[in-house]
Amino acid sequence: MALDKIGIAKRIAQELQDGWYVNLGIGIPTLVANYIPEGIEVEFQSENGLLGMGPFPIEGEEDADLINAGKQTVTVMDGGVIFDSATSFAMIRGQHVQLTVLGAMEVAQNGDIANWKIPGKMVKGMGGAMDLVASAQNIIVAMMHTNKKGESKLLKECTLPLTGVGCVTRVVTNLAVIKIEEGKFHLVERAPGVSVQEIIDATEGELVVPDNVPEMVL
Repeated sequence: MALDKIGIAKRIAQELQDGWYVNLGIGIPTLVANYIPEGIEVEFQSENGLLGMGPFPIEGEEDADLINAGKQTVTVMDGGVIFDSATSFAMIRGQHVQLTVLGAMEVAQNGDIANWKIPGKMVKGMGGAMDLVASAQNIIVAMMHTNKKGESKLLKECTLPLTGVGCVTRVVTNLAVIKIEEGKFHLVERAPGVSVQEIIDATEGELVVPDNVPEMVL
């Protein structure tokens, strides 16, 4: 069966390494903070000025003054700090974040990402995504493999306005884990119960498939 949003977040959490500073974008990425593997410590950074972000609060214990970049209420771990947006973006632009996890509407096989605007639709602004993709060395995209029409979101070339060029290193979808190398998608793992052929059929871009594709362990 294909993963749900929680499954995608759990798989991305396996990519975390001890001591990393990690920025979580809006949407599925925010769920990653709930599934930190045992034995490691990670500092989550929210671009609105929070370092040491914890999991979502228990219902009834929300603090309206503690929010992430998506305006969702969050918790703060012991030792967490709150600072202004300028300091937050100085941390991002200064490349002090080891991993950025973002949602996307499209990803191209060369690592381009489109995640901020659909032409003709109202948007509040591009947010901090362009700073993140311009500065980060390691970007993982969390998204569904296809859109609501069943069309692939992993493309030869993005059709929507770009957020960043050649910056995505890995994509985790409801169907697969895919890395981007040498201008191509490379299949790394498949979701439990999902066949390689299903992934091939759902991927418009060029996909390199090894002889053996292991199933994810969540």
